[in-house]
Amino acid sequence: MTKKVKSLAEQALFASAVFILFLLFFESKIVVPTWVQPVGRMHPLFLHFPIVILLLAMAMEIFRFNASYATNEFYRGFLSNLLLVGVLSAGITVIMGLFLSKEDGYTGEVLQWHKWSGVSLFYLSALIYWSRNRDWYQATVAKSGAILAVVFLIGAGHYGAVLTHGDNFITGPISNPTVEPVALDQALVFDHVIQPIFQQKCISCHNPEKLKGELNMANVDALLKGGKSGKLFKAGFPEQSLLLQRIHLPMEEKKHMPPTGKTQLTDNEITLLALWVKSKPDFKKKVIDLPPTDSLRRIAATLLKPAERQEVVYEFDAADEETVQKLNNDYRTIAPLARESPALAVNLYNRNTYSVDKLKELSDIKQQVVSLSLNKLPVKDADLKTIAQFENLQKLDLNFTDITGKDLKELAALKHLNTLTLSGTKVTYADLQKQIGDFKSLKTISLWETKLSVSEIQQLQKANRNIAFIAGFKDDGKNPITLNPPQIKNSSTIFDKPTALQLKHPIKGVQIRFTTDGTEPDSVNSPVFNNQTVLTDMTTIKARAFKDGWFGSSTATFDFYKSAYKPDSVTLLLPLNRVHQAEGAKSLFDKKLGTFNANSPAWANNWTGVRNNDMVLVAEYKKPVTVSSVALRIMVEEATGIFPPGTVEIWGGDSRDKMKLLSTVKPKMPAKGETPSIPNVTCTFKPQSLAYIKVVAKPCTLPEWHGGKGKPGLVLVDEMFVN
Repeated sequence: MTKKVKSLAEQALFASAVFILFLLFFESKIVVPTWVQPVGRMHPLFLHFPIVILLLAMAMEIFRFNASYATNEFYRGFLSNLLLVGVLSAGITVIMGLFLSKEDGYTGEVLQWHKWSGVSLFYLSALIYWSRNRDWYQATVAKSGAILAVVFLIGAGHYGAVLTHGDNFITGPISNPTVEPVALDQALVFDHVIQPIFQQKCISCHNPEKLKGELNMANVDALLKGGKSGKLFKAGFPEQSLLLQRIHLPMEEKKHMPPTGKTQLTDNEITLLALWVKSKPDFKKKVIDLPPTDSLRRIAATLLKPAERQEVVYEFDAADEETVQKLNNDYRTIAPLARESPALAVNLYNRNTYSVDKLKELSDIKQQVVSLSLNKLPVKDADLKTIAQFENLQKLDLNFTDITGKDLKELAALKHLNTLTLSGTKVTYADLQKQIGDFKSLKTISLWETKLSVSEIQQLQKANRNIAFIAGFKDDGKNPITLNPPQIKNSSTIFDKPTALQLKHPIKGVQIRFTTDGTEPDSVNSPVFNNQTVLTDMTTIKARAFKDGWFGSSTATFDFYKSAYKPDSVTLLLPLNRVHQAEGAKSLFDKKLGTFNANSPAWANNWTGVRNNDMVLVAEYKKPVTVSSVALRIMVEEATGIFPPGTVEIWGGDSRDKMKLLSTVKPKMPAKGETPSIPNVTCTFKPQSLAYIKVVAKPCTLPEWHGGKGKPGLVLVDEMFVN
């Protein structure tokens, strides 16, 4: 390093020391301008350079006074230059860090430790550099100073890692080498399925020490509180929840979470978060409290240990294999309950061949039978005495048999019977009330489609709390439930010629009422759907289901789109956004509609988008068509910057080179906090014969109130309709 360069570097070092003192002294009053923020954000990028240089310089400083190095001019000169570069770069790093700490989200004790250990490292290193040629600066001082500098360097690095990656980042693999998955039957939905996702992908930036966006995700109370942008989620509505919106933003978006460079969420993790929000989060609910068919439970089960089952030990020996084989025939199957288990499950079928003798034939294996199914067989009350001889029976299926329930007491002798199904039989409340108390081990009894009323089953349940009585809904008008909404039978909601509206409902006797004017259907004034309605234009159908004894359903909304003329060819003149390509121009006329759900194939395959240039499409018709309108189906989601086009222009003519402007529309812009929607932008004009149509959709400029103010909005279009 030349003397002039070294002199300039030393002056810069002195200036850095003074500037850092200034920043520290006036820290509470300093506001970092936006144009300076990128300098601060280079702190994590730049800091590795002084770390390496200073470590090497301090190691050399420790040995500087050794006899072999003390008189070595090259060693001394190289060390002096190396130390100067290290200290100066450390000063620059400290300045960047102080700028970065002024941004939102950097608070807490860890930040203070990181800041002051970094500042201390800089001033100690600068002191070493300025003092190393003094008379009092000898081997002991040099070694002590160098070692202390390394301690400060390690401390600053450690606390920096905690800020960036979360607590226990360095020692985590040692202190928590393996986290065993929780057993399914013990797991809580939030604690053991959802919280681990936040812990791995979110908490490093959203914790009490690093409150990015003023959001703390380290505990439930903070999670419910939300951050600077509002609540993190809206229970029951994942598509309207900030959590999912930020996750589904394009990677190049500044607000995409996790930020670019961080480990991204997997598809399974995104799905779990969406299902959790949709289920209206309960922070104490167990996974097994969810229905067995619930998607959240199914995915969670793949992440958790299987429920620990107690191995059942039977006191009886296995039956003779030849005997079991001989008893298997065309009307009876006998099989082990589990592999290498002595317990047997017996299933009798074929109503025409059944008699009580078929049960008596099983006397040689009556000790091993623990499950017996007689479903839909003509079993009589008198047969129960024979069934009672299967002393180890645990499960008995008498559904839709001919028993009346008068002799159920015969089964009370079965000490291990825990499951009894009597659905579809003629059992009565009086007989059950009289005899059910004699069953000591019974846990579950099924009674749907019997003569028992809901109130009678409730009385049985109240009197026998150790037994679960399972009964289906009875449509007697006394205990109404809400109907599910009507469904649509049309294969597509896009049509090119008049089409009949087709609605359905899975429950018989339901009356469907509907409207076409945007009003809510009611049970009195709205027209009744009778399969006579023909759609001739774009229409929004709102429908509800009604039935005596039931609560009316919620409103189902179906949007129908008319698309009379499909082009013979379509061309996009300007490129689409990188992540919203769909299938190019042809996806705009494929009669496939997109949805809000970014996890659905309908998102990637149907939505085309632009941001940094116009969307310009030319449609060609080999035979001219008479057109009076062109409509674009767009998405509006202001929170994620998806806005309507600022302007839509429709051009047309007989040739590609000679088209004239037919219509210009400026769509209405959404208000702050407006509910996301998928509306049409319709451009109408005087009917004319056209061979070529050009559509130009120009992105708007995001308004002042929006987080991305001044930037172009993202325009998403999934379908165009020419009529």
